[in-house]
Amino acid sequence: MRVDSRLSWLAVAAGSALCAAVAAVGADARWLAALGGAIVQAGRIPASIPYAAAPSHDWANVPVLAELVFHWLEALGGDRGLIAAQAVAVAAALTLLLRDMRLAGASDASRAVVIVAIPFAAVSALLVVRAQLFSLPLFALTALLLRAEVRQPSRRIWLLVPLVALWSNLHGAVLAGLFIATAYLLLERRKRELWTALGVLVAAWGALFLTPALGRTGHYYWSVLHSEPAASGFGLWAPLSFHNPLDVLFVVFTVPLLAFALRAQPKRWELASLVILAVSTLHVGRNSVWLVFFAAVPGAVGLHVRRARPKRDLLLACAWLVPIILLVTALVRTPPRTVAGPALRAATVRLAAGRPILADPEDAEQLALDGRRVWIANPIDAFDRADQRLYLSWLRGRPAGEALVRRHGVVLVQLDSTAQRRLARDAGFREVARDSVAVLYARR
Repeated sequence: MRVDSRLSWLAVAAGSALCAAVAAVGADARWLAALGGAIVQAGRIPASIPYAAAPSHDWANVPVLAELVFHWLEALGGDRGLIAAQAVAVAAALTLLLRDMRLAGASDASRAVVIVAIPFAAVSALLVVRAQLFSLPLFALTALLLRAEVRQPSRRIWLLVPLVALWSNLHGAVLAGLFIATAYLLLERRKRELWTALGVLVAAWGALFLTPALGRTGHYYWSVLHSEPAASGFGLWAPLSFHNPLDVLFVVFTVPLLAFALRAQPKRWELASLVILAVSTLHVGRNSVWLVFFAAVPGAVGLHVRRARPKRDLLLACAWLVPIILLVTALVRTPPRTVAGPALRAATVRLAAGRPILADPEDAEQLALDGRRVWIANPIDAFDRADQRLYLSWLRGRPAGEALVRRHGVVLVQLDSTAQRRLARDAGFREVARDSVAVLYARR
């Protein structure tokens, strides 16, 4: 029997094209390319951060595969290459979610409504290029596999093991995938096949350690989760907040989605997963995308939107102009600049004269990608906890950060940031140059 998916595919096309048309490269992206380039150049995996002066000895480097892929993407197309990869990842994730919704029995119109809502509920994850690019399709694929096993248990559940092994080499959100897989195996599969459930569970968690760091992979995840930004809720580790407009947008779209998901009467393992992901989102706002993705399928089932009438076919055909226009916009636009421009970075390098540069996270990542030496940059968890704390104090404009500023004569910082405003009032520094994104300061 043919399943109508015209509206659903239009929604997937629109969401993917929107990403390509408006996405920007954000923090936690360029450092991957910088490290990937260092690995290719040296022919080995460094045990420290080669572009940073702050001590980072004996760092357990786990996402090496992600670093190499980002290096190749950046080398091929710069920011355009990274944005194109993000659009492909979003398209793959939405397609997998569509497949999951169809198998769950959601109507075409319901699927389309939910898919259209997803980019607005998860703006910072879908429309900003970050390291979690890889996790978008992999999380959707994991949820699809688990729900397919609920409907018809089979040996395919063992695919979870290589999936985790691949994912662990790409991004830390593999832990989110493992949590929902654990909920399924213990609350659902165990009742039918105890030994299969336990075997897959042990093998999947063991696959987490199949990285270049091997046994030290656990130390890597521990360091990330207990870094200073994570402990203090800074930057990407900030908790969900109504002071953040994107978090408010997430709540506006996700609360109704969760209500529809509950109306679909999800199974115990799905309820447990929703609770785990909701708690994780409250603690760290950027985890909201996993809650949105997981709730999308039962949300579409519980929505019950009727199928569009045939007489609206002409309107549907015209609606395809939206993703086409967005795609054309993506091809002709210049990606938005989120870091200091080439001229300002060149002036910074000349002024530093070989000394390490103090810069905000995004500009530090870009300088590292340029082959320059900075004091500290992402991955922040690779450094001593005291240095992390000192750096964050400076970024927050706290007095404790003055000790860091006194060590450096050249500082590059984002325009209108807390650190920039504090430097502007510091009599010991003078402004040398600026552009539309950043300001360069030097000691008087």
